[in-house]
Amino acid sequence: MHHKTNSKTNMTIVERFLDYVKFDTQSDELTNLTPSTPGQMVFAQYLEKELQKMGLEEITLDENGYLMATLPANTEGNIPTIGFIAHLDTSPDMSGRHVNPRIVKNYDGKDITLNDKENIILSPEEFPELLHYVGQDLIVTDGTTLLGADDKAGIAEIVSAVAYLQEHPEIKHGKIRIAFNPDEEIGLGAHKFDVEHFAAEWAYTMDGGEIGELEYENFNAAMARVTIKGRNVHPGTAKNKMINSTYLASKFMVKLPNSETPEHTEKYEGFYHLVGIEGSVEQTVLSYIIRDHDRESFEHRKQTMEKFVAEINEEYPGSCSLELKDQYYNMREKIEPVMHVIDIAKEAMLRAEVTPKVQPIRGGTDGAQLSFKGLPCPNIFAGGMNFHGRYEFIAIPSMQKAQDVIVQIASIVAERYV
Repeated sequence: MHHKTNSKTNMTIVERFLDYVKFDTQSDELTNLTPSTPGQMVFAQYLEKELQKMGLEEITLDENGYLMATLPANTEGNIPTIGFIAHLDTSPDMSGRHVNPRIVKNYDGKDITLNDKENIILSPEEFPELLHYVGQDLIVTDGTTLLGADDKAGIAEIVSAVAYLQEHPEIKHGKIRIAFNPDEEIGLGAHKFDVEHFAAEWAYTMDGGEIGELEYENFNAAMARVTIKGRNVHPGTAKNKMINSTYLASKFMVKLPNSETPEHTEKYEGFYHLVGIEGSVEQTVLSYIIRDHDRESFEHRKQTMEKFVAEINEEYPGSCSLELKDQYYNMREKIEPVMHVIDIAKEAMLRAEVTPKVQPIRGGTDGAQLSFKGLPCPNIFAGGMNFHGRYEFIAIPSMQKAQDVIVQIASIVAERYV
């Protein structure tokens, strides 16, 4: 059975999306609250009302801003409960307040002026992937904010797919759980996610980028903080006494391989990334993040850091200390035992006439953390491009295809298990 989504639903997905981006839901690493910003809860409450109006069941919104709901099964049989998840927040990297999107009809492949006054232009010269969308309707920003397709497109797709399934009872499906969570952009989306309460056998985050993306591998991630203590003495009488910690820090930095940084790596290559330096003669702190898809290489990178700290300490005893903390792991090890979860997503894309592009995530995802909490959760495209900045855009057909993929997944799971 191939189901085509009708134009009425297509209209509503765009309306929903344009409605959702009005909410300022930028997250904030510094508040230590969940959700980290009040706007996320305002948006969650708005969505809760929308889901109530749609007549969904088992709707819960907890004090941390995690919204969950159920579309009940419309057929008998032992069909596994599956889930679809998207996040409420937008990136702290750019303002998401007063997002003022517009639709570029039938894109002609030329420069798009986002902001005349500030001369902000979205150009295929800088963003060649724009040319994949010639002839399509695009949603762009006014150049002063991000768009918020990451991940309000995902939310619009999930809500629209559920509405579509409600309108088309002839499409048989099992029980479907949906969840919208806060604070994905600051790495905390899965932290207070109640996997037991969600009660799905597996799920998909609708949080990928370009159409066709399907991801079940991500970085292993750690942070490293190297603290180097110096000895400050008046420079006039410093001979054989002063130890300048900034100088020791530079000695440490050059030990790390220059080619293994983000700007020199791609695909499955890992890196060390110096994200910050604070220092003076007395003390210098180097903050790194360490990333690698391969678990063994990841462990080796951490050992390399330890080795170089030890080398500095050999020369300047006790001057250098290292704090290492793992942040998240590659979900591949949790997905490989349940590869049918990926096969179903691929089949759904083919039925929706989308070519699956399986690729590793050079980053993290809520799905990775959820997979380690017992909910296998690969990531599917939401369709947006150039996330986290003023050049973010989304092609309307990509959103419609993502909605269709959700509908097809629901249908395939029921077929396979009835």
